[in-house]
Amino acid sequence: MPVCYAVTYIFGTAGSAWILSSIGPRLLGGLARVKEQCKELEKKMGGNFSEDPTSRSAYITTTFRAYKLSANSIATGKTVQDLEAQMLSQKHRIFIERIRNSNGISDADPDTVLQQDDVIVISGKRDMVLDAGTFGTEVADAELLDFPIETVSIFITRKEVIGKSLLQLVQEQYTHGVIVQKITRGGIKLPLFANSVIHEGDTFEVLGLKRDVERAASHLGYSMVPTEKTDVVFVGLGVVLGGLFGALALPIGGVPLSLSTSGGVLIAGLVFGWLRSKHPVFGNFPEPAIWVFNNIGLNTFIAVVGISSGPSFVKGLEQVGPILFVVGVAATTIPLLLGVLLGRYIFKFHPALTLGCTAGARTTTAALSAIEDSLESKLPSLGYTVTYAVGNTLLIIWGIVIVLLMK
Repeated sequence: MPVCYAVTYIFGTAGSAWILSSIGPRLLGGLARVKEQCKELEKKMGGNFSEDPTSRSAYITTTFRAYKLSANSIATGKTVQDLEAQMLSQKHRIFIERIRNSNGISDADPDTVLQQDDVIVISGKRDMVLDAGTFGTEVADAELLDFPIETVSIFITRKEVIGKSLLQLVQEQYTHGVIVQKITRGGIKLPLFANSVIHEGDTFEVLGLKRDVERAASHLGYSMVPTEKTDVVFVGLGVVLGGLFGALALPIGGVPLSLSTSGGVLIAGLVFGWLRSKHPVFGNFPEPAIWVFNNIGLNTFIAVVGISSGPSFVKGLEQVGPILFVVGVAATTIPLLLGVLLGRYIFKFHPALTLGCTAGARTTTAALSAIEDSLESKLPSLGYTVTYAVGNTLLIIWGIVIVLLMK
């Protein structure tokens, strides 16, 4: 194992990225053509970014600005509700958060009529606020702008919102005052398109006032409270039950068939992960801890195998020779090329989704990044998440099956 891993790893990772980002687009009609198709699909999905502010890149920050209304301000004489509706009709989703007038400072009420010399706080994506029009003179009113805002991750579970587009969601009353900054699915960051469909288990990172965020969370699913603690009881129970299940053997033809401890724990992980997707109030596992297990844990395992196999490493490499590298190249290249061709001619996927699905099946994030850079689009990530989960699972389960068949 250490010999094969060491010899084939570099091409298995870097080669996958090169094949899918360079050769893959050529098999799908050429890089220029695939880029054009990506732009067409982005536009169809709302990727022109002009239909709704939440379709802006998550890298564009949300801003809170204070303006003193002038006599010719677009806000003077209008109610807060009417002003926000007018802005939305012009594709500018902004919110009036607070007001300073002759009565002092107060939170904005939908029916409040805005008057000349009032000072209002406007929130929204920075470019939306700047393009909205002339409100008046911007002022640095520290007292008016001194109020708490929250950035919260919301785990989507409500059936009422599943299947809706992002554009439909932001038009709901319960999302008033809330800015969607990022969406992740299966740990993969997704592009913010107006027509992006919401799936169960998606995680929204939203920003807004506490009352607005809490209201949105109650309609969308669960608020993910940031914590550095792992639910050890939940994780430990899964390991124990999975290990016991994997230890069971079913004799067939005199051959004991078993998932083994690792396979049993994997099945338990899938079951417990599904339970957490339905009720994410338990089973917390922070991302840093997952990173440690995925990287340091795997590398430690390989190191231990290497140490125990050290005496035979050089001898084995000498016996196998360069053919091992050639076999590794073939084992990496052939499935990737077949995956691209199947996506184009059998399943007839969009080229970007075909490349994303193939990278996910190969379970290499490096390839996904290379594809996105090559196509100058985030669309491949839409096809990456599901095939990554399936491929990562079959990588272990089918490996056990192959071992049993070879035995």
